[in-house]
Amino acid sequence: MRQSFLFLLLSMAASLSAAPQKIFIITDAEGVAGICRQSQTEPSNTELQQLLTGEVNAAVRGFFQAGAGEVVVWDGHDGSQTLSVLTLEPRAQLISGALDPKMLMDRGFSAVAFIGQHARANRSNAVMAHSYSSLGIQRILMNGKEVGEIETRVALAGWFGVPAILLSGDQAASEDLIALVPEAEVAIVKKGLGYYSCQSLSASAAQELIEKTARQAFAKIGQIRPYKVDGAVTFEVELTTRSTPFPTSTLPAGVERVDARTRRYRGKDFLEAWTLWQSQ
Repeated sequence: MRQSFLFLLLSMAASLSAAPQKIFIITDAEGVAGICRQSQTEPSNTELQQLLTGEVNAAVRGFFQAGAGEVVVWDGHDGSQTLSVLTLEPRAQLISGALDPKMLMDRGFSAVAFIGQHARANRSNAVMAHSYSSLGIQRILMNGKEVGEIETRVALAGWFGVPAILLSGDQAASEDLIALVPEAEVAIVKKGLGYYSCQSLSASAAQELIEKTARQAFAKIGQIRPYKVDGAVTFEVELTTRSTPFPTSTLPAGVERVDARTRRYRGKDFLEAWTLWQSQ
């Protein structure tokens, strides 16, 4: 009986270890090679569509070449309107539309990757750096430290035990990820010269680099630890002047008014604080 039970445990362990790896790709636009001006980031811009699709498909190819069993891509730029299933790598699956605060991180993904990612607001030498909304948000603090999409989404993935293994974007965005996850792989496709100025690889060179880097990143799954934020978490979100809320607006439980443009969200842990903010 004991031998049979031991055999069952070993069989289950072998089955789990052989389970296909699922990769979740989050896309944006400001970190794409050749995209250096605001007008280029419009979802209807055919050049952006081609450039971003090329980089996404390069990452998808790299992941499948390295052994991925499934790759899911979320069109994360400006209302999820940039990517199309017509031009997406056939083996990938596309998610369009808004996501809830968990952002699918509870769906059993093996790793998360960022393609076309920009750096957080107030970063130096970063192309079109902002934190979620360049029009609506001035800055975001998490436990007193400035953060943006990279820091918060990597922490969200880490909450569910999912490591961030790859980022493509400008040098500043790559540095932001490496500061959190030193083992992650980055594909630097351009360098910021100014907010609307950059020195970029060609589209073909960027795609070749991303494909190679995706293969390298996939090979490190199991070696890259999820980034976790322990203990209570506080977000302070400072809005821009044009987004100043009405002074007598009612605030939900757990939300504090710091000043005319800043709100504070507290939680006993990262997920609670994040959900409180993202549910507003």
